[in-house]
Amino acid sequence: MTDNRTIFKKIIDGDIPADIVYRDDFCLAFRDISPQAPVHLLIIPIKEIRSVADLTAEDQSLVGHLFLVIQRLAAEHGLQNGFRVVTNCGPEGGQSVDHLHFHLLGRRALKWPPG
Repeated sequence: MTDNRTIFKKIIDGDIPADIVYRDDFCLAFRDISPQAPVHLLIIPIKEIRSVADLTAEDQSLVGHLFLVIQRLAAEHGLQNGFRVVTNCGPEGGQSVDHLHFHLLGRRALKWPPG
C-alpha cells in the first residue's frame, strides 16, 4: 500500500520528527530543516489544504488564526526589527510540498526581490 501523505502530514501525525516550536488544535510550527535565515519557521494548518489557491470561505478563521500564531512566534523569536512571511503557491510559485504552509523568516536583513 502506498503512503500518499505529504511530508507535512507525516510530521503532523508524528511519523517524521520535527523541531516543533508550537502546536495547537489548528496548526503546527516547526524549524525549517534548510533555514534561509537565522529564524526560519514553517507554520502549517492541521487541516490538509493544498495551497492558497485551494482555500475556501470556511477557511477564513483558520487563516486568521495562522497569522496570529505567526505574529506570536515572531515576538517569541525576537523579530521586533522585522520579519518576512512567505507562502508559495503551485509549481511556478515555488511550492515544493502540497500542503499550505507559511515561512516565517527573520533575524537578518532580507532583500527584494526575493528570487
